[in-house]
Amino acid sequence: MSTKKRIVVTGLGALTPLGNSVKASWEGVTAGKSGVGPITHFDTEGFETKIAAELKNFEPRDFMDGREARKMDRFSQVAVAAAKEALGDAGFTPGSFNPERAGVVLGVGIGGFDTIEQSHKAMLERGPDRIPPMTIPKLIANIGPGNVAIHLDLRGPCYTVTTACSSGTDAIGSAVRWLENGSLDFILAGGVEAVITPFCVAAFNVIQAMSTRNSEPERASRPFDKDRDGFVMGEGAGILVLETLEHALARNAKIYAEYGGYGISCDANHLTAPHPEGRGAVSAIKMALQDAGLAPEDIDYINAHGTSTPVNDPVESAAIKNVFGAHAYKLKVSSTKSMTGHTLGAAGGIEALFSVLAVHTDFFPPTLNLDNPDPLCDLDYVAKVGVQGPPGSIRAAMSNTFGFGGHNGILVFKKYAGA
Repeated sequence: MSTKKRIVVTGLGALTPLGNSVKASWEGVTAGKSGVGPITHFDTEGFETKIAAELKNFEPRDFMDGREARKMDRFSQVAVAAAKEALGDAGFTPGSFNPERAGVVLGVGIGGFDTIEQSHKAMLERGPDRIPPMTIPKLIANIGPGNVAIHLDLRGPCYTVTTACSSGTDAIGSAVRWLENGSLDFILAGGVEAVITPFCVAAFNVIQAMSTRNSEPERASRPFDKDRDGFVMGEGAGILVLETLEHALARNAKIYAEYGGYGISCDANHLTAPHPEGRGAVSAIKMALQDAGLAPEDIDYINAHGTSTPVNDPVESAAIKNVFGAHAYKLKVSSTKSMTGHTLGAAGGIEALFSVLAVHTDFFPPTLNLDNPDPLCDLDYVAKVGVQGPPGSIRAAMSNTFGFGGHNGILVFKKYAGA
């Protein structure tokens, strides 16, 4: 008999290209709204890609003191904002919890790129002694959860997980272990990224990974469609409050869903391309199901990695069919990246959050712009319009993420059925 503690999701926090809160972001998902538009962060003259899924009207001072915000890179500002919402949503207030038994783990794929670019420019233009003194404390990837811990007084484990686009998923999977063994009462976990910068966009363009459908921004992210031409870069954060069931019940907390399981693997195949047969994805999916104690037939919805790239989408579809067999054609699969773009290190956190809400509300999110499905992608991808299922229609959902380097991370969330 398992001695692992049961874990539930009691709080959510998000800033996405669909809105600067969980409520606004989820309303965007249910409405099938696209968060993609022309890049406003910098002048795109000369750039092959001129579109991205940016946060809209994000003002750090709405979430924190302006002086503190100036000490942070954009990715830290976004992380703190989402974490504050998550903690408040879970019903925690200062002094209402033991800070020694609370922590934060965030996935960060790249980190403070904006700070790196600005400081490097200052050095080239004005000399090495004119680099801003806060450069290092702003750019290092661990400073995202570090800032969250400082602002929310979380004194337990605090660290960053960096596994490219699987970072947010792996942060959640890693964080849960602290709860399962009884070391903590709750932990904030998810992902954050904010690297829509000149250098980053140019670098992804050089490897021809991004969409150049500049004349139709809202139609550019089109997972599983045969006319897809690359991913659309996004930014944002998705953070969950994960809590032991006994602690949640003791304080009469609301519960969105129960954590099910986690799978992790590496393709050990290529720097950027997935294994052509999806062997790493298959392994991670099977591991997540086993960890959750579920059979393939118990999954009703998969939030796919679904990047809208020519290589990823058919490989992921093949991996799903490999594991789920005939049931692959009965469950629903969709990619919320069709709405948010690909938020890189934040993707696993944001998509885990959407998966939790799918389970909680029995709503199957849509895949926008799926006009002409790729013949190799022949599953039910909830094309264009989301589906509201009857109560109990999503018993369990899976969230898939795959990253450069062959990283694969899978999460499973289940409908909470009581103690």
